[in-house]
Amino acid sequence: MAEMGMGKGVTAGKLASNVQKKLTRAQEKVMQKLGKADETRDVAFEEGVINFNKQYTEGSKLQKDLRAYLAAVQTMHESSKNLQECLSDMYEPEWYGKDDLDSIVEDTDVLWTDFHQKLVDNALISMDTYLGQFPDIKSRIAKRDRKLVDYDSARHNHSSTNKGKKGKDGGIKITKPASLLERATPVWAQGILSAHNIAQSNLSRNQLMEGVGMEINEDLQEELPSLWNSRVGFYISTFQSMSGFEEKFHKEMGKVSLMTLSAATNGDSEAVEMPPGFLFKVTTMHDYAANDSDELEMKAGDIVLVVAFDNPEEQDEGWLMGMKQEDWIQNKQSSLKGVFPENFTSRL
Repeated sequence: MAEMGMGKGVTAGKLASNVQKKLTRAQEKVMQKLGKADETRDVAFEEGVINFNKQYTEGSKLQKDLRAYLAAVQTMHESSKNLQECLSDMYEPEWYGKDDLDSIVEDTDVLWTDFHQKLVDNALISMDTYLGQFPDIKSRIAKRDRKLVDYDSARHNHSSTNKGKKGKDGGIKITKPASLLERATPVWAQGILSAHNIAQSNLSRNQLMEGVGMEINEDLQEELPSLWNSRVGFYISTFQSMSGFEEKFHKEMGKVSLMTLSAATNGDSEAVEMPPGFLFKVTTMHDYAANDSDELEMKAGDIVLVVAFDNPEEQDEGWLMGMKQEDWIQNKQSSLKGVFPENFTSRL
């Protein structure tokens, strides 16, 4: 009846056995920490575990910061959307470029959505997948540690039981406790058990571990260094992807911003008096410093009114003549006119 109350697959005997194992392991660890019992060690493996824990901590922090970054992008998206919609609402229907402005608002929203989704797909999901392999390995490391403690405990009990029990030939007499040691020994440490018996013939501990230490849990010994080395390539790939998406996003947003500016400032030619010989408007894409007195100095974002050359033969290929719109509105005929490279501008 007692066994039935434990649930399916769990018996009182099994439960008592598990409790006893935990107590035995705790006792063994205390004895080892006090220096009253030796501990089976594998320095190379322990270094791998240290690197594993460091790598897991760093990866978890990167994941946390990446999630915070994505949350900030989402917040900026919402703020930008609200600001653009406010501008669209304030822009009166009869003003020039109303339809263009509404289209720009939609384009801006699409750019933010696309940017956020690409970061999720190519950075966050990759980060989650990368960290997803750590719990299983961590569980196997813990299992290995438990098995090793069980082995040390059984080995020490075996030695204590047989201490002073000598056969007629002076050798160690192996009795029933040896079977307990065999059962406690994990499969990957069977070599240590055999070597332990051989060690009774004056083999030192270093000699013993030299022969069998590298056989302990070969899978983890191969996985841990491989996982540790993979972190560099993963970090580089992740940050390169993010940088590429950011660069493309800001470049596209820069174009949209110029479109917004032109929609708001590119008024109807009939509503604003244009200079003589006016042809069309351009917006400046890059700063341009005048090299000669006949050149027009411009800053990125300036709106320039392009006019015809007084003498068409004086126009060099790739160069335009014009004046800044702001300067023309304020100074009219006295505004500064000059030539500038066409490839520094974009036609509106």
